[in-house]
Formats: sequence, C-alpha cells, structure tokens
Amino acid sequence: MVQGTILLTKRVIDAAVSNGKRYDIWDSEIPGFGLRVGVSGTKTFVLRYRAEGGGRGAPKRHVTVGRFGTLTVEMARRQAKQLLAKATVGEDPAKARNDKRGEMRISELIDLYEKQGCYIQRGKRQGVPMKPRTKQYTLARLRHHVVPLLGNRRVTEVNTGDIERFFRDVEAGKTARDDKVGPRRRIVVRGGEGAARKVFRDLSAVFSFARRSEIVTRNPCETAAVKKTDNHKDRFLTLEEVKRFGGALRELEKDGTNRKALDIMRLWMLTGCRREEIASLKWQEVDFEHGCLRFGDTKTGKAVRPIGAAAIAVLKTIEQTDESEFVFPAGEGDSYFRGYKTPWKKVIEKAHLSGVTPHTLRHTMGSTAISSGEAMAFTGAILGHVNPRSTAIYAHVQHSPARRAADRVAERIAAALAGMSDLEVDAPAPDEDEELLRRVAETLMKGGTEADRLRVVINALAT
Repeated sequence: MVQGTILLTKRVIDAAVSNGKRYDIWDSEIPGFGLRVGVSGTKTFVLRYRAEGGGRGAPKRHVTVGRFGTLTVEMARRQAKQLLAKATVGEDPAKARNDKRGEMRISELIDLYEKQGCYIQRGKRQGVPMKPRTKQYTLARLRHHVVPLLGNRRVTEVNTGDIERFFRDVEAGKTARDDKVGPRRRIVVRGGEGAARKVFRDLSAVFSFARRSEIVTRNPCETAAVKKTDNHKDRFLTLEEVKRFGGALRELEKDGTNRKALDIMRLWMLTGCRREEIASLKWQEVDFEHGCLRFGDTKTGKAVRPIGAAAIAVLKTIEQTDESEFVFPAGEGDSYFRGYKTPWKKVIEKAHLSGVTPHTLRHTMGSTAISSGEAMAFTGAILGHVNPRSTAIYAHVQHSPARRAADRVAERIAAALAGMSDLEVDAPAPDEDEELLRRVAETLMKGGTEADRLRVVINALAT
C-alpha cells in the first residue's frame, strides 16, 4: 500500500465531507484512482496516469471517471481499470475525451452545465450551489436565447464575433416569443438590452466552466465588445410622489382591493426590503421585540434588517393564523401570496408614477435616508447591502443606532404615505403637541382602518 492511500469503499466515501477546500483521496488498490471532494461537498471519481505507454518522460494526464452517486465504487473501479489498460498500450483516454468534447454543440454544453456547472464562481461563496430559483432563471435564459441562436454551433467554433452578433440579436428582440403551452400557461420571452446583458453574463459563465473542464481553451465572451453592465438605476420617489402613492393605496383599499397586496406594497416602502423578501416573509422572521426582520436566506445570505415603528405597526395589524407560516399566505396551497402584480399596476396608474417598479421603493428608502442625513453605514444596515467595501463599515454598526435610523427614515416616509407635506414633516407648528393630539383624536373618532393602525402604533409605543 502506498503511504497516504486507502481502499476506497462506500463507507469511506460517505464519511468524506467538505472542509472548505478541494482535496483528493487516493485508492490503495488501483494506482492513480481516487475520489475528489469539492468545496461544495460534491464527490467525483478521478484517474491520473502517464500517456504514451507510461514512463518518466511521458506526459501526465488527469481524467474524470464520473460522479459518485451516478457511479458506485465498483462501477468507477471497473472504468478506471479500462482507462489504465488503454493508457498502457499507448492510447490517451483524456485527450480522446477532450477531443470528443471539443465536438460538443452549445446546446449540449448547456445541458452539461446544468448537471455540473451551476455553482457560484467568484467571491466568498465560490463553489456554493446556485439557489434553485437562480438556477431556474439562468437555465431558462440560456435555453430561450442562446440555444435558438447558437445551439447547433460547435463549442470550439464560437468566436468573439459570434458572441457580439448574438448579443445584438437578443438586444434587437430576435429571440422574443409568446407561446401558449397549456391551459392558462404561456411562455413569454422578451429581448432587449436588459435581457441581452443578463444572458451574456450567463453564457460567459458557461464558457468559463467549459474552460475549467478543458472543453475549450478560451472564453470568447471575455473580449467581446458589448455593454456588459446594467444601466445605473437612480430612480426614486420624492416625498410628494410618496404622498400620491399612499393616497392611491388608501383609495384602492376603500374600493376593496386585496389587503395583502396593499400591505406588501406598504412594507416595500417602509422597510426598503427586496420584493420577494417581503412577499415571502414568515412570522418566525419577524422580531417585534427588537424591531427587526431576521432573514434566514436572502440574495446575500442570512441578514438582520432593522425596521421602524411604522413598519411594525403594519405588521401588527395583520392577523396571524396557525394554518400558515407566511405573513401573507396564498389563498390556496401552502405557499405565499403572489397576486400583487395587478394591484401594483393599479396603484402606479392611479398615482401617476409610470415606470416605477417595486425596486424603486427600495431606492426610495435609501435616498430618503441619505437626504435626511443618516450615515452611509446605517443606510447600508437598513437595506442589507453586502459588498467587500461596505462589509468593513457595517461590521461596526450596532443594531440599536441602526434601528433608530430605520425608525427616523420610516417615520418620514410614513408621514408622506399618510398625505403630510414636507413642511408638516420638517417644521411642525408651534403648538406641536396640541396639534398632534387633535389629529390623533380626529382619526380615532372617524374609525376605520387608519384608526385601527393608529391604535396599534400608540399601544406599541406606550408598551
């Protein structure tokens, strides 16, 4: 037995776990046969040998035998012996396999990428599998745009010029389609600048995977002369626009629009959270005691977001039930409510805010925080931004001052949602307390939803 080797068995392989780095376990029975454990914990059988019949001067080769699970230890061992036998008589299995892969079509490469390549390629989470929804959207873009235009091309034949033409074809809408595929089900594919940029990044990742797998020698996307970054989005709502938005919410609520949809929109505005973070919010993620949302899994991983009293007031008006873990449960099934798209269009139309998206409300929280004099670090804590430059700053942000910042910003936005002007927010009347009490009393006497929410806020503050 060679030192540092062990007989590979199912028990040995099952016991092998990821330690944060890729490592190999070599078999004591077949020279060069081993198991590679990836950063993410994937286990692959590998074989290393010397080509051209062996000998010290022969070139070293490395070939993947197959993934554990797809192959048993016994199956992988038989294949390794067959490959070594070919190498002994002068054949080069690794070169033959790479040559065959070089004949692969782009559509076949995308299929291989789905099975073996859907992992994060850069940053601290390198090697971590894509989240299911990210993987779903990525593969959908590749199959809806890349396959129709480049699917039949051989992977080694696609050059930089082909990539540039592909980008401009998607940009021009050549892959756009609207197909009915079943009852109440359609596949709608839209081209345009945004679609071209996104699928270009996806295709570049596919070629990077192919290069690491020695299927191609270069990534033609790297030198393509295309606009590789999104347009900078700086649209946000002024407080006057927030007033119109709030007025539209109140009008639609009176008209009987689904309350779940409207409360989701209120929380988008008052928290600065991403669209799905609020729509899929669970009660276990709401920390009323500390005034924050504790997300177990977001776009950037685990996150704690401080929220203001106005957002807490909205959450406390929502009835919790034992039937669902979601704050906004779906009408049927075990999932969360997704029927906010049509109400959103109605709100935007009624408020005369064309071109505004739910993400605009997130921008509004950030811009309101900065324009109100809040520190950049507090603003980042509210929005949950994570990047190498800001991480060092946010690491020193205490939760309490960040929550107070969220309170101040949400208070300003909540005032605009309620229809108050900038002057009323920034410069209260001299008899501030008396005026405030008068307005509170009037609201409570009128009754209705606004009175109920006001009682919740008063009770929360009093407690």
